[in-house]
Amino acid sequence: PPRPEAIQAVKDAERAGVRTVMITGDHPKTARAIGEAMGMRIGSDEIITGPELDALTETDLVQRVPSIRVYARVSPPHKLRVVRAWKSRGEIVAMTGDGVNDAPALKEADIGVAMGKTGTDVTKEAAAMILTDDNFATIVRAIEEGRAIYDNIRKFIRYLLSCNVGEVLVMFLAAFLGLPLPLLPIQILFVNLVTDGLPAMALGVDPPGPGVMDRPPRPPKENIFARGLGQKIAFRGILIGVSTLLVFVWCLQVWGMGLREARTMALTTLILSQLFHVFDARAEDRSFLEIGLFSNMWAVGAVLSSIFMLLAIIYLPYLRELFKTDPLGGLDWVLVVLASGFIQLLAALRDAVLRPLRHIGRGLAR
Repeated sequence: PPRPEAIQAVKDAERAGVRTVMITGDHPKTARAIGEAMGMRIGSDEIITGPELDALTETDLVQRVPSIRVYARVSPPHKLRVVRAWKSRGEIVAMTGDGVNDAPALKEADIGVAMGKTGTDVTKEAAAMILTDDNFATIVRAIEEGRAIYDNIRKFIRYLLSCNVGEVLVMFLAAFLGLPLPLLPIQILFVNLVTDGLPAMALGVDPPGPGVMDRPPRPPKENIFARGLGQKIAFRGILIGVSTLLVFVWCLQVWGMGLREARTMALTTLILSQLFHVFDARAEDRSFLEIGLFSNMWAVGAVLSSIFMLLAIIYLPYLRELFKTDPLGGLDWVLVVLASGFIQLLAALRDAVLRPLRHIGRGLAR
């Protein structure tokens, strides 16, 4: 009988938009029984035998493969034909096998998967991946892990580029408007090495988000900036840069601060805006409150560490002289937190408006 975890894995694969097809040398009735035990819904026209497969031309097979769930009484050449038919439709094909005769089909597939325990050396050599536990559920877990890694790459890029756009923009606008530099080189270095680096690394180990297996596979040629990522980067970067510059100008011209203290205010606003963005960058298809602030303790630790280091360069005399900062008072912190929080509010409102529209668009695309 099928393993219980394999039955659940078939359901998880279907939910993730991965179609499971069974190819076996068994009798059609036996194949159907095994497939149904695995949780596969098999219609009367969704099972085909090797002799029936031989009667189909390549064109006919390419047209029929989407409607076939079980192939019974097949030989190794049939497996190769099935793989090629799916690939002819532009699909990404993963094929499992353990025997020597499975090697051609494994090699032809986009992802050949060999059994580590029962597989032959020839099969393992032809495969791109080897299952050390011979468990189908491991393939589904690998899909989930792969999606999580890709999502984390997007989070990493989103966070770092948004922050960098903000930093470049505040310096460019200040120079364009004839203002003093809002940040000194050593302060920019501090931002890039400390408050950018630690949270970005924490995003790289973010656990799989809810719903990672509830969406269809992404198109193979999809750009890394697809699904609105480029717009999110630009929008957040502009907000960070403009708000930092506004705080700097306000402190200089309205509050009459000295240049050094105004730079401290700009530096603090920039850093807090970026640290707020850490939690926002973790959530692409839902609010960061839905995934939980503490679901990635590495991110929480990175943010707290960055805040601690920010306080150190503001209030410790030696570091204050090194980074050319001044201590901030209570009212100063109120302005900084309000400016940084306002950015978070605007970004949250934008996502709340656009997120349902993106879901509708994906539904229509399907």
